Amino acid sequence: MLDAHRQQFPALTHHTYFNFGGQGPLPTPALSAIHQAFTRLDQTGPFSNTAHTWFAQECSQLRSAIAAELNIAPATLTLTENVTVGCNIPLWGINWQPGDHLLISDCEHPGVVAAVQELQRRFAIEISVCPLQATLNDGDPVACIATHLRPRTRLVVISHLLWNTGQVLPLAEIVQICHAYEAAASPVRVLVDGAQSVGCLPLDLTAIAVDFYAFTGHKWWCGPAGVGGLYVHPDALESVQPTFIGWRGITTDPVGTPTGWQPGSKRYEVATAAVPLYAGLSAAIALHQQWGTATERYQEICQLSQTLWQQLSQFPFIRCLRTTPPGGRSGQLPMAPRPHPCRSSKT
Repeated sequence: MLDAHRQQFPALTHHTYFNFGGQGPLPTPALSAIHQAFTRLDQTGPFSNTAHTWFAQECSQLRSAIAAELNIAPATLTLTENVTVGCNIPLWGINWQPGDHLLISDCEHPGVVAAVQELQRRFAIEISVCPLQATLNDGDPVACIATHLRPRTRLVVISHLLWNTGQVLPLAEIVQICHAYEAAASPVRVLVDGAQSVGCLPLDLTAIAVDFYAFTGHKWWCGPAGVGGLYVHPDALESVQPTFIGWRGITTDPVGTPTGWQPGSKRYEVATAAVPLYAGLSAAIALHQQWGTATERYQEICQLSQTLWQQLSQFPFIRCLRTTPPGGRSGQLPMAPRPHPCRSSKT
């Protein structure tokens, strides 16, 4: 079964691929779906009524496929280009006031960190950094975040699976302590960067009750680059106003005059998109489901990750950041080279 599944990925013909969290290889069904979609678009005319109907069908199909994987309602999903776009929607959509507090961890991607820094410059909000990296082996990330909340904290920005250490945060517990923070002047919302978790971890975002969860399809789902999403909890919808606005996110009257926002999270979508890529991601997700359920795929990832950790630990020049096997946690396995005996410690 494994060999048959590997044959669906052309990149594996001459290479061994380790999913390092950058970009997954495209499977043949996704490549075929993208090619067929572009061909159909050209044949029908890219701005025809037929193409518009097809566009709506592809959006609906992808929205449903993603919603099923994350156990969310399709109406709570915004289709974006990547996880960074998804993070920027709530970051810039909140009505920030001078003195408001944003808490971010020390394990976030530079793109998100830069956006937060610009928010601080423009709106005079206060930023503090929670040291989650130190909790990798023995710490308590929930307690760490709890001690950094303030009465004017409005948003906590964290990743579910940390890209630089491989740690999986107990997200449900973190969301719970943020939402229950009684000293807050307004609800403490939680924005999650799910770049490394979607497609890796079995997820139930409805049960977790997270406010915002941004992700991409080109990593663990092995979809095409350029398609991602943002989940917005219904209770958090009105707390974020659209920043970038286009025809996909608005309603109009019969003569085309804007009349309001689209219902649900569609309001954050902007305009023209590469719809054939939607077909590619739908096909990639379907292929993963043929291999097994989200839980079964996760168990396989964890088993392979533990095997890799055990074998890498035997090399004297490699130091795995995690001091115990990662089995039952994630497939991310960051490591650092040990100093070579003939080189300086700075090499």
